[in-house]
Amino acid sequence: MNLAATLAIALAMSTDAFAVAIGKGAALHRPQLKEALRTGLIFGVIEGLTPLVGWALGKVAAPYVEAWDHWIAFTLLGVLGLRMIHASLTADEEEEEKPSSHGFWLLAITGFATSIDAMVVGASLAFIDANIFTTAGAIGLATFTMVTLGVMLGRGLGQLVGKRAELVGGLVLIAIGGVILYEHLSVG
Repeated sequence: MNLAATLAIALAMSTDAFAVAIGKGAALHRPQLKEALRTGLIFGVIEGLTPLVGWALGKVAAPYVEAWDHWIAFTLLGVLGLRMIHASLTADEEEEEKPSSHGFWLLAITGFATSIDAMVVGASLAFIDANIFTTAGAIGLATFTMVTLGVMLGRGLGQLVGKRAELVGGLVLIAIGGVILYEHLSVG
């Protein structure tokens, strides 16, 4: 997998966390850089570790699905992309209660919830034998950056930008899945 694809995956994986960070920033009264960095670090570490877990699980399954690996990666990335697009187009039915401050465990649980997709991507990457450490590092760094920015931008921008970022991330994942499928089918 090339650098452009790695960066595209990293940015796509960070968009849902960015959307959440905008909401977290909007929930705070004038968020400070220290809170934004702390939130970004928690999300970035979690988002960087979950693809490693998914990759390890995918490596265990890889010998059994080698003939279908490109279809599995295409399907997983496509479904994940469609889920992100659907979430971006669906209006929130009820507004969450806004906390006055964000505790570590609340941020960690929220960070884990937004990183499940990164675990699926990690499993997908195991099937195509990609360098998981580079990709996981890029995902963690992109998430740290996007969440830090999201918290700082949240108060002024609200959820509008977060929903659009998630839409773009979903489209990017579907495109990457399509490229993986195309590359494997055109070689074979």
